[in-house]
Amino acid sequence: MASSTVEETVPSENVLEWVEKDKRRFLHAVYRVGDLDRTIKFYTECFGMKLLRKRDIPEEKYSNAFLGFGPEASHFVVELTYNYGVDKYDIGTGFGHFAIASEDVYKLVEGIRAKGGKITREPGPVKGGTTVIAFVQDPDGYMFELIQRGPTPEPLCQIMLRVGDLERSIKFYEKACGMKLLRTRDNPDYKYTIAMMGYAEEKESTVLELTYNYGVTEYTKGNAYAQVAISTEDVYRSAAVVDLVAKELGGKITRQPGPIPGINTKITSFLDPDGWKVVLVDHSDFLKELE
Repeated sequence: MASSTVEETVPSENVLEWVEKDKRRFLHAVYRVGDLDRTIKFYTECFGMKLLRKRDIPEEKYSNAFLGFGPEASHFVVELTYNYGVDKYDIGTGFGHFAIASEDVYKLVEGIRAKGGKITREPGPVKGGTTVIAFVQDPDGYMFELIQRGPTPEPLCQIMLRVGDLERSIKFYEKACGMKLLRTRDNPDYKYTIAMMGYAEEKESTVLELTYNYGVTEYTKGNAYAQVAISTEDVYRSAAVVDLVAKELGGKITRQPGPIPGINTKITSFLDPDGWKVVLVDHSDFLKELE
């Protein structure tokens, strides 16, 4: 059976306790872009991100670039992938946005506008609240929410995905990924509910924002957004947890735990109940990759 390796590695009676002990953090989000240099230029000049590394893999006909607000060893980053000859992707209806925290959203938006960026929501307080936000669109159509807040160690602060059953998704990410439910907010006027989930408080780290739109149970995934990667201290134990939780709530392991040929970094990957992909990466192996 596909999961026999996992089940043999970890006694099933202890399997769910592992996520409580494991130290995890968001590593990167992977998505596809039609022009790598154009996107790098936009993110560095408009958002203030740094290009951390770039690599070309001609034998597999793709290039990628890692960008963020700090080193990969300690910060969440985006991993942009360019596939040779493909200049356009379908983002679908399920992916929502990324978010960037800024001390002055008004100033940030003016800078983006001056460089030709597309502003889809002018800066101002959220309806019924005081937090100042804005929305901008990158050259490939990915949406970025800009959120005004004080100094933060992690400016790249959200990944928003739409889900068909919020309670099920909350349980899945709590049980399978060890995330904490930080808060929920229901907005009946606009017919949606959100849940913020992560490994530390919102203002200190990256969080997953799950959005449920009343009555909508399915979304298209498109072929643009790929996955989010999360660190773990043991991919085998972590996969065993996912395997067990998926039997209860849905989802499935798509890559059994083990080393990637060539670089030997141990990973496992799975789909959540809505089909969103998550990759769990051995933390020690990941740090060795960065050396």
